[in-house]
Amino acid sequence: MTRRSGILEFAVLGLLRESPMHGYELRKRLNTSLGVFRAFSYGTLYPCLKALVASGWIIEETDAAAEGVSAAALTGRRAKIVYRLTSSGKEHFEELLAHSGPDAWEDEHFGVRFAFFGQTSRDVRMRVLEGRRSRLEERLEKMRTSLARSRERLDDYTLELQRHGMESVEREVRWLNELIESERAGRDQRAPGPAAHDMKNQSGDTGGLPRHRGGSRPDPSD
Repeated sequence: MTRRSGILEFAVLGLLRESPMHGYELRKRLNTSLGVFRAFSYGTLYPCLKALVASGWIIEETDAAAEGVSAAALTGRRAKIVYRLTSSGKEHFEELLAHSGPDAWEDEHFGVRFAFFGQTSRDVRMRVLEGRRSRLEERLEKMRTSLARSRERLDDYTLELQRHGMESVEREVRWLNELIESERAGRDQRAPGPAAHDMKNQSGDTGGLPRHRGGSRPDPSD
């Protein structure tokens, strides 16, 4: 399995954990919610779905069966296939959520992992965020060293492009610092006892996202 197909399977399982979907709905969610999949086609998605069915992690149903509609009611129209997560598929997705290794920090994977942070434990979120920050800080240091060595040989436009790339990485590092500090503050503010437990059950363990941009969540692609 390639890294690209692996992250696609992760995203499909995560979306189906929210609710059963048709293939068209899945592709739309992958394109709109997870921008890394904008270039994906049905020719890529459906082999992935077939592989997940073969693994027993999802099942195929007709929309009539999913909605409890009788076969007679379908006369004159074609039944659509609905994909539903199985119990073993849910367990497998939870195992994937618990993974916080280096591949979770990479450019292509991080945005998808971040999209499912609401379903991810706080400790795993912290490891992924800190790993991503460390990776970007290493990249930033290499960019600064390279720019210092080659500055005199670059024309103005190439130099500006290099600076733009550095500013983008610096901006993401600042954003990650905010997220990490918010996660730490949320963890430190948790108080033991029944009252704290009740509040957690009501609101969910969603961490402490920074409150800015009108209260909306930051985009990991910024």
